[in-house]
Amino acid sequence: MIQVAINGYGTIGKRVADAVTAQPDMEVLGVAKTRPNYEAQTAIDRGYPLYAAIADRADQFAEAGMDIAGPVEELLEVADVVVDATPGGIGEQNKSLYVDHDVPAIYQGGEDAEVADVSFNARSNYEDAIGAEHVRVVSCNTTGLSRVIAPLSETYGIEKVRATLVRRGGDPGQTSRGPINDILPNPVTIPSHHGPDVNTIFPDIDIDTLGMKVPATQMHMHSLNVTLESTPDASEVRDLFADERRLFLIPESFDIDGSGKLKEYAHDVGRPRGDLWENCIWEESISVEGDDLYLFQGIHQESDVVPENVDAIRAITSTADKAESVQTTDDAIGVGF
Repeated sequence: MIQVAINGYGTIGKRVADAVTAQPDMEVLGVAKTRPNYEAQTAIDRGYPLYAAIADRADQFAEAGMDIAGPVEELLEVADVVVDATPGGIGEQNKSLYVDHDVPAIYQGGEDAEVADVSFNARSNYEDAIGAEHVRVVSCNTTGLSRVIAPLSETYGIEKVRATLVRRGGDPGQTSRGPINDILPNPVTIPSHHGPDVNTIFPDIDIDTLGMKVPATQMHMHSLNVTLESTPDASEVRDLFADERRLFLIPESFDIDGSGKLKEYAHDVGRPRGDLWENCIWEESISVEGDDLYLFQGIHQESDVVPENVDAIRAITSTADKAESVQTTDDAIGVGF
């Protein structure tokens, strides 16, 4: 069993912990938090040993009536791999801690690419991360773009990708985030950081991205225009995407016209926390004009990187090849509708 430590038990960390627990070849050794809160109590209730990410704050957990197993350093001493699920920028600060304890580490997309040996997307470059010491799972948006770019590039060749990303203002629990009643170019300069981030996975892809923030919490929305090197029929692209494990083609008959109904559907079918691990592509939006492909896809920012983190664990520990890992991960947590 791969012994996994998780440093950070927030939006991503708690989901990764549950996904790791579901795997037949992994075990969560413990999770680390910087302070006591409802998520720390939830970790205890779920049976995850809780560690103090900052040793000087250990007394805060005791004052809150929460028993901890020790400082995070003790967790790292016995782990095979650590998943750093801390807020952006903190993972880079933690890197020296992982190096000191000689434990390979997985970081999230909020970190700069330079923090890791390789940026990772399971569909696109799994092999590059095998045996690496430091791997960065790219952001939710880059993950969503990479899952579409990979099969299109392999099958038709890509001349140019243009993507407009309509981004939620914050996650549902981020009450301090905005905008409240506004639409913001984010950033106002072009390209947004997402295009260069895609190039950490696909260095030869010509991609421009624009971003904006809207007062929503449910999901991101992507409007894609991909100029292909060959000219497929739209039905061929739909068939291509239907064969991809982590792409969900929303049937027109479902009458799902936006993120709200998508999330409602996820809850109705019993997804934990209403998570959507797949890219959610409106099937009728897939259209081809000449050599230009167009589509809309929804990206659930809280969960689409979760299966990627699980696959990164197997890659960094060299315990499975790509096909075996992806199938095991997806079967264990229930990816696919």
